Amino acid sequence: MDRERDAYTIVIFRGPTVSPLRFSLPKAIVRKAVVIGMLLVLAQLGFMAQYVIQTGEVWELQTIRQELVTAREQTSSFATALEDLRRRVLAMKEVNEKLRVMLGIETLKPEDYLNGQGGEETPLNGEGVGGTDGGPPAEPNRRTELQLSGENQTPDIDLATQVRRRIAWLEREALTQERSLEELSEVARERTVRWASTPSVWPVKGWVTSGFGVRISPFTGQPAMHDGLDIGAPPNAPVYAPAGGLVVATGFDNKMGNMVAIDHQYGVETQYGHLAKVLVKTGHRVKRGDLIGLVGSTGMSTGPHLHYMVKFNSRPVNPHRYILN
Repeated sequence: MDRERDAYTIVIFRGPTVSPLRFSLPKAIVRKAVVIGMLLVLAQLGFMAQYVIQTGEVWELQTIRQELVTAREQTSSFATALEDLRRRVLAMKEVNEKLRVMLGIETLKPEDYLNGQGGEETPLNGEGVGGTDGGPPAEPNRRTELQLSGENQTPDIDLATQVRRRIAWLEREALTQERSLEELSEVARERTVRWASTPSVWPVKGWVTSGFGVRISPFTGQPAMHDGLDIGAPPNAPVYAPAGGLVVATGFDNKMGNMVAIDHQYGVETQYGHLAKVLVKTGHRVKRGDLIGLVGSTGMSTGPHLHYMVKFNSRPVNPHRYILN
């Protein structure tokens, strides 16, 4: 009875005429089998869970890998675009430097001048002056464009670092070029205004009857200083302003006759004498090509002509210096 109580009996009935089969399993063995089965089930569940997790991680890794490939391609494309932009900035910088020299903001540096040397050379021993293969001369050693932008071509620097450096360089250079362009614009604007105010054309169509400098006076017959140009022209020929400016004086002078004076700023003033008629008034602002009077022979004059005088800082100068055509 104790054995039956400590064991489980399994009876298998095979039919009414055949005696049943009986199996006795000790309870301890059954308990151990149940525990082992549960452990196996738990282990299987753990393996399945781990498989699911690893499968998810594999998919995630593949996704990340694809994203990294895409990001690398985009970064490479962005780096190429940055390189192209950097070259454009360098080209703009070179143009800015040339404009600064042309506008007089900066002077040429010593290295911008070529040392005077001979012309064509005769090759020695049949060898050309170019490369060893008779081709064009070898390109001199220069700093690479990356070094011009403050970068070093170090192989161990990754692409992202290079991109960051290029962006930082572009930001600095763009700010510098922006300031340079503002300065160039201001200077160009000033030069445009100055050019518009600088006499540069003949005020009347005619011929020079007396130049600037010492001459024999037609009134005294003695040497005298002539402070302008006498330009012969038909009576009432139009007289035009050779540049923009402000009319600062009009009226009659015993020597100059009917006259006009125009202040062109920057120390330049022009005067027009012996006019038959003055067509502007004091305080009027004129532009290059505006009609200001008509040729006459008023004042001390031997015939119809225009006395054209140019003053710089209140001193008469040769008007030919202010005539381009």
